[in-house]
This record gives sequence, structure tokens and C-alpha cells, in this order.
Amino acid sequence: MTLLDGKKTSEAIQQEIAAEVAELKAGGARAPHLAAILVGNDGGSVTYVNNKVLACERVGFASSLFHYEDTITEAELLNKIEALNQDDAIDGFIVQLPLPKHIDPEKVLEAIDPQKDVDGFHPMNVGRMVAGLPAYLPATPAGILQLLERYKIETSGKHCVVIGRSNIVGSPMSILMAKSAYPGNCTVTICHSRTVDLPSYTRQADIIIAAIGKPEFVTADMVKEGVVVIDVGTTRVPDASRKSGFRLKGDVNFDEVAPKSSFITPVPGGVGPLTIAMLLKNTLKAAKKEVYA
Repeated sequence: MTLLDGKKTSEAIQQEIAAEVAELKAGGARAPHLAAILVGNDGGSVTYVNNKVLACERVGFASSLFHYEDTITEAELLNKIEALNQDDAIDGFIVQLPLPKHIDPEKVLEAIDPQKDVDGFHPMNVGRMVAGLPAYLPATPAGILQLLERYKIETSGKHCVVIGRSNIVGSPMSILMAKSAYPGNCTVTICHSRTVDLPSYTRQADIIIAAIGKPEFVTADMVKEGVVVIDVGTTRVPDASRKSGFRLKGDVNFDEVAPKSSFITPVPGGVGPLTIAMLLKNTLKAAKKEVYA
């Protein structure tokens, strides 16, 4: 069993980005600039956005954080998005989800200029991804592709089962794994909450990508020997013994499944660190005008 070290892979990607940023600056270009909009004080969102700001510093990016109370109106938020769309000093920006219930997330995501949509959630970027055109890929799926590629995991002709069908991970992951590319060329099955006899599909899988948000959902009896397991789950489970008061659990019962796996991601330290690395990579592409030339 080989552990897929997302932290180590993320650090390698960030070092590559930092070297490229240094070259840009040496050539007289300004540093890429990533902005983030955060609404409210959700603990996970605050931590995640702060980590993005720190990552920007590490690679030499400029960064801006716009933090609003959850009482901000939808109109006020849309006005701020339009201001960032028009700001030539900002290459890309993200609106951290989830948003308060009185704000329509679809309306917000569609308001972002696709050329600055470094999260890859705008319908135009999703459509370009489906069509095989240059696009900003959603960060988590893009990070998973990097893990598969850098660990040289064979995907062609393999049966990939994706558990979960969200627009953030499950759906784009299924599209990318089926594409005529490496990583890709898989036969893909998407399973979800309405799938009947889900274990009958996972037992056939050569590659399982679990993104369902149910801690330790995938157990040893649901997988075959030699399976590749990518665990996207990050559920906070109360733990009084820890200073934070919680610990993170993935969608896979690691202790049970790891012995049967050829490759497996841990939680934490697997897919999570790659999400920020790929967001930085998208921002660098935006600064260099690589996607929308």
C-alpha cells in the first residue's frame, strides 16, 4: 500500500509556482493577484481562506481578503463582485462557499467574470471543461488529477467509481476521468444517495473517488484488493481530546480499507492541501492569460 501524500505533492506544486512567479517578476511583470470574498464567520471557511492568503505569500502572489458580516445583502455582494471583475490589478478571485441562505449562490457564481473564475465554477468554465477546451478546472478535481499523474497511477481502461455528484467534485471528476487523456480514459460510474446496492458497484472499482460527505462510509467489505482510493471527505467530528475540539474524518474507513488498497489518500493530508495549490495554479494561468488568450 502506497500513501498518496497530498501535503508533499502540494508543496512541490507550490515550489514550481513560486519559481515561475520569480521569473515573471524578474522579467518586469507584476505578481499575480488573488482575491477572496468571505461572508460570515463559518469556522471551516475562515480557516480555509486564511490558508489561501498564507499560500499566496509563500509563492510570491499578492492577495486581498474582503470579509463581510452575514448580514450583507445579495445586491451589495453582487456589486462587490462587479467591482472585482473590473479591477485590472486582480487576476482572479473566489467567493467562499457556503453563503448565507438569503444569497443565491448560483446568481453569485454566474456574476463572476469567467476569465477571473479561478475556482472553475462558472457555467462557461464548466462548459469549456466538458468540451475539452482550455478552462479553469475546479481546484479539488484538478488536484486529484495531479496526484494520479505524479504517482504514475494507471487509469486507462480502469473502472472508476465516483461516489457523490456535486458540481464541486463528483460531477466534474466523472467528466475528467472519462476524457481521452491521462489521467483519464476510464469507464466511469457515478453513485449517489439514490443508487441501489452501491457496494455492488464499488466492489468492481479499480479506482474509487469518495466525495459524499459521510464519515467512514466506505468500508473494507465495499472494495476489492488492489483498489486505488481517493478520499475527498473532510467531516469535522467532535473530539474533546484535541485543542480544536474536533478532528477530520474522511469518507473512507482508512484503517479498514488501507490494507486492501494499492494507493490511498489519508485525511487530513491527502486531497485537501492540493485544493489550494491548484487554486494558485489557476491564478497563475489567469495572470499569464493562458486560458482566455
